[in-house]
Amino acid sequence: MKPLLEVVQLARSFGGVRAVDGVSFAIRKGEFLALIGPNGAGKSTCFNMINGQLAADSGNILLAGETIIGLKPREIWRRGVGRTFQIAATFGSFTVIENVQMALLSHAGEIFRFWGPVARRHRDEAMELLAQVGMAEQADRAGRELAYGDVKRVELAIALANRPQLLLMDEPTAGMAPRERNQLIALVKRLVGERGISVLFTEHSMDVVFAHADRIIVLARGKLIADGNAVSIRANPAVQEVYFGTGKTFERAAP
Repeated sequence: MKPLLEVVQLARSFGGVRAVDGVSFAIRKGEFLALIGPNGAGKSTCFNMINGQLAADSGNILLAGETIIGLKPREIWRRGVGRTFQIAATFGSFTVIENVQMALLSHAGEIFRFWGPVARRHRDEAMELLAQVGMAEQADRAGRELAYGDVKRVELAIALANRPQLLLMDEPTAGMAPRERNQLIALVKRLVGERGISVLFTEHSMDVVFAHADRIIVLARGKLIADGNAVSIRANPAVQEVYFGTGKTFERAAP
């Protein structure tokens, strides 16, 4: 089976700094792939090129066998790539359900219609998405009233509104307590497993990465230095070197 996403010799420089240097990897359908690395490794640059926010200097990105290099983020979204951000992006003045309805309206090409007459459109589907992320009971609360962990759940429902085949998650647990982090990622993994969605996520929390990722790829100074499961990555000398210096190892993360 061909990979859903293929990144081929991707490169990007900023002045004299080679932020991403010939990175190649692939994601299979339904795979939960973590992209990690120390600060300055090139994670965000790589991630943003895949999403179309940054142009690549060279290389290629294939989604379901078709190149998406040069497409704008909205065009990539239209092809079935969802996205969540390190800082959750929702409309605080809208209710929870209206936030999800807006995403559904956009997916249906109805976003520029007058809001009033379409306020009930896609309500059932929005409620179904909110139920899946555990937010149905808060559907009519204003977004600005939510706790941060609940905002992240609403953002996940929004990201699922366009029925993505690939979900990009940038630091999905940033700013969350340890218990909330693992609960959110466990929820994401269950939902994407049920839907057969592939996920690429960046994450600084190693307990989340080692407990939940199917596979882990590691960047350092713009290059891919490791690719494997949690056991092999934890034991990899190159990974230990860039994170901690020679002789130190990752502590085993609690599930």
